[in-house]
Amino acid sequence: MRIMDFLREEDGIGVVEVILILVVLIALVLIFKEKLTELVNQIFNKITTDSNSVMGGGD
Repeated sequence: MRIMDFLREEDGIGVVEVILILVVLIALVLIFKEKLTELVNQIFNKITTDSNSVMGGGD
């Protein structure tokens, strides 16, 4: 019976899955670092421009 209980034990699977997901996310960030930085800068520039026009401060 102990062997069957051991095979049914799945507590460690969640930890392994989380670690694998984190590794994949970190790898993607490292691979696309320049593109992500460019995208974030464009988004913040757009937000700044739009908020200036809403607040009445022209460019």
